[in-house]
Amino acid sequence: MTDISSTARSSFLLAAKGEPAPHTPVWFMRQAGRALPEYRAAREGTTMLESCMRPDLVVEITLQPVRRYGVDAAVFYSDIVLPLKSVGVDIEIKPGVGPVLADPIRDSAGLETVRPVTPADVPYITDSVKQLVSELGGTPLIGFAGAPFTVASYLVEGGPSKDHAKTKALMYGNPALWHALADRLADVAIAYLSVQVEAGASAIQLFDSWAGALSPRDYERFVLPHSAKVFDALASYGVPRIHFGVNTGELLGLMSAAGADVVGVDWRVPLDEAVRRITAAGAGPKPVQGNLDPALLFAGWHALEPEIDRILAEGQAAPGHIFNLGHGVPPDADPEVLTRIAKYVQAKSARVPA
Repeated sequence: MTDISSTARSSFLLAAKGEPAPHTPVWFMRQAGRALPEYRAAREGTTMLESCMRPDLVVEITLQPVRRYGVDAAVFYSDIVLPLKSVGVDIEIKPGVGPVLADPIRDSAGLETVRPVTPADVPYITDSVKQLVSELGGTPLIGFAGAPFTVASYLVEGGPSKDHAKTKALMYGNPALWHALADRLADVAIAYLSVQVEAGASAIQLFDSWAGALSPRDYERFVLPHSAKVFDALASYGVPRIHFGVNTGELLGLMSAAGADVVGVDWRVPLDEAVRRITAAGAGPKPVQGNLDPALLFAGWHALEPEIDRILAEGQAAPGHIFNLGHGVPPDADPEVLTRIAKYVQAKSARVPA
């Protein structure tokens, strides 16, 4: 059984709620997988999406970085396109490329291929989360889903894109279809996140990885209503809701206004400046998450230590700070460096009880 009292006292959940924590909590986006040799061994002979549908692998892979790094939170091992795959969308993850769709969605007929997700579509998610919560004890589990814009961009483009030209063309050329697609994907995210929370996840993160391709005006018009729908639907669960995107420095206030409790910040904006922008938009101050540049993992400890100290100092401008990278763990990162960062952050930020 989960130790509810110890989970409630976790540094991660306290910081996410803007409450005093024993130390600045730390976890790493994409900590489950990629850089770990034990992950590669567990995944051998299994595709990414197949591994996400096997509770035995999901539990093992989610726990691996918690054991190795000693982080303050686990993040559920899954993928943002998994709920689409579960309802029959012909999408695969191509190694070295990313999600690839056989038939991109650019008309109303394509829209009909995206049907609602139900718990019966993803029983392996419920099983995996329940097992994880039992094994994690007092360590919180973060569930996650892809935000409507980012998932839609894969569906419209047919795969990863550098300029999202087809997505923007649809937004402007056929706004009715765009909003219908984004609304449907908001429902997918709501259902997928609800399954995770109801099975025991202690927090959720909505990844809008590619929202930085948009101007604030476009974000407010085409994206914010749909992300807000997701956050609003999850509010009644009472779990912290994190919002993250890459290159979203100009969107931080709007992303916060969508309803996030915690705003993730990439490495391009200092955390104290991010807090200022969020507050100036009338949606803050709020706890923030981030934001070490992943490239610095390769720079040596002499370069890392002062950057970690700087980020910890800047994070004090927020009512709560969760230390993280400004994006995901690179696949060729040294796990020992991540372990050292986690231990350093926890020790450096430790607070003496009053």
